[in-house]
Amino acid sequence: MHDDITLVLGATGKTGRRVAAHARLRGATVRAASRSSATPFDWSDPRGWDAALDGVAAVYIVPPSTPGPVHELVARAAEAGVRRLVLLSGHGADTWGESAFGRDMRDAEDAVRSSRLEWTVLRPANFAQNFDEELWHAPLLAGELALPPGDVPEPFIDVEDVGDVAATVLAEPGRHAGRVYELTGPRAITFAEAVDLVGRASGRPLAYRSISVDAYVAGLVDDGWDPGEARTLGDMFVLMERGLIAGTTDDVATVLGRPARSFEDYVARTAAAGAWGR
Repeated sequence: MHDDITLVLGATGKTGRRVAAHARLRGATVRAASRSSATPFDWSDPRGWDAALDGVAAVYIVPPSTPGPVHELVARAAEAGVRRLVLLSGHGADTWGESAFGRDMRDAEDAVRSSRLEWTVLRPANFAQNFDEELWHAPLLAGELALPPGDVPEPFIDVEDVGDVAATVLAEPGRHAGRVYELTGPRAITFAEAVDLVGRASGRPLAYRSISVDAYVAGLVDDGWDPGEARTLGDMFVLMERGLIAGTTDDVATVLGRPARSFEDYVARTAAAGAWGR
């Protein structure tokens, strides 16, 4: 008898821990897996994958930062009797061309979409939570966020919506098979607008400054980033500056039956929790 377990990879990460929580609220039996979880999972060590996949019906996949491993995972999942795969990718991935940014996600999409298992791909825009978790949090605490996109808007998505969508898709066999959902917030805003909203909600004087991609990459390297990783992240902003991923969709509502949360809602909740100081 095949158990109805949902395996959540990257379960301690930004999306994974929310997917696990939303799935449990829906009554799912969740097996949370990461390098530090009770169920260990490490993309660089396939020896533990079979144990993580044992008895699993559905898997939420957060791909590694290098292309390749998802193909082997998908093959092992099929052998283990897994029936459904839900992959985290990125907004507009099929418009990125040969950009170095997102090669890992595009490769992972190829792996799940070419499998014989039921699959769904989730392509969220930049997370609103990047302003309070990692990435852009420290610069805001210092009073200024300097980034390359200029006046090109971004349809930031609340990660809670990503977690809710993923848990819903995982819980509804067949309904979302072969679907690619582009997940965005209800409207696109510039980074200057976003920083202004954070400043107003937190009561702190915050500034946004537009800089070149090269200056941004150089700053990351000065902060200790690997030069290749810094350039790859810089390539994301090149895509953003072209307006390739600025559009909004109704895909959150398609899955959940309600609109996506607004950036203002995220900012109000997060400021109240003291993320940017009281």
